[in-house]
Amino acid sequence: MSVSVYRVPTDLPGGDATLTWDATTLVLVEAAAAGRTGLGFTYGSPATAAVVGHELADLVTGHDAFDVPAANDRMSRALRNAGRPGIAAGAVSAVDIALWDLKARLLGLPLVRLLGAARDEVAVYGSGGLTPYDDGQLARQLRGWTDQGIDRVKIKVAESWGREEARDLHRTRLARRVVGDAAELYVDANGGCTRKQAVRMAAAMADSGVTWLEEPVSSDDLTGLREVRDAVTADVAAGEYGYDLPYFSRMAASGAVDCLQADVTRCGGVTVWLRAAAVAEGLGLHISGHCAPHLHAHVAAAVPNTRHLEWFHDHVRVENLLFRGTLDPSGGTVTPGARGEPGHGLTLNRDAADRYRTT
Repeated sequence: MSVSVYRVPTDLPGGDATLTWDATTLVLVEAAAAGRTGLGFTYGSPATAAVVGHELADLVTGHDAFDVPAANDRMSRALRNAGRPGIAAGAVSAVDIALWDLKARLLGLPLVRLLGAARDEVAVYGSGGLTPYDDGQLARQLRGWTDQGIDRVKIKVAESWGREEARDLHRTRLARRVVGDAAELYVDANGGCTRKQAVRMAAAMADSGVTWLEEPVSSDDLTGLREVRDAVTADVAAGEYGYDLPYFSRMAASGAVDCLQADVTRCGGVTVWLRAAAVAEGLGLHISGHCAPHLHAHVAAAVPNTRHLEWFHDHVRVENLLFRGTLDPSGGTVTPGARGEPGHGLTLNRDAADRYRTT
């Protein structure tokens, strides 16, 4: 097993309600057996690579390549004292994804065929609209999605921890004008609002037809999320910072969200994402794949309660730069496995990727 790190500068200034950034880091895991190699990755700190190399690699080396859930359990148990959430969870996720990709390649199957398809196509929504964008940059990005036939779009709000309400409302109205009346409009506050502020902002954005309110308050505040959900007409969503199955169980059972989000590169990989989807389905909820769109496509197609996956501008750009075999979202959907490539269909474009490699 090998691990490498790639740092890709942003094309535009990056920022949301609570953070700013100028580059995106991808940590790649490669797992090999019987002449085949599986790829998995996560987005996050370069320190993730050290967890893979020092804590996890020896645990799965020599393990039966077909028994991925057992490998996932072994890794999770071994990290008890090191700390399972956060960076370590990203490491487990990257290895788990690589192992599922390897298994599918060994069997000569697209990952969605190995998992079993519940649908052929998966809906996507265009995601970006970052807070540092000026009006022109925001409008161009939105038009780029609608020109592709993507009729669901999301922008960031709650700039500067909710201190720029007037600008948030201006950008939301601008987004509606640009995408027209037919497109669904979503907003993401990244936990930057207080409870009552989120309710007020949702009411003010109702005229713009906002139907998705993501993390209006911190996802750790389930009581607050529930209060906001009960007070607004837009669907409330959260869950992207879930690092284990109990997190998703608590959130789904609390009544805090209308749609559960889960990130395959954080939650524990394919193994845990599928379990989170089952928890959501059992409680009558949809699930949405958070970011890393090319890793979510196959798992999202394998469950009946998928609403959509996030076609996040930053990650789409990185994945198109570093990998071959990326998907086409024209028309607002992707069809994983349509070309018949084994695994999740991505292969590392080493010549292009080497210029961004740091480790």
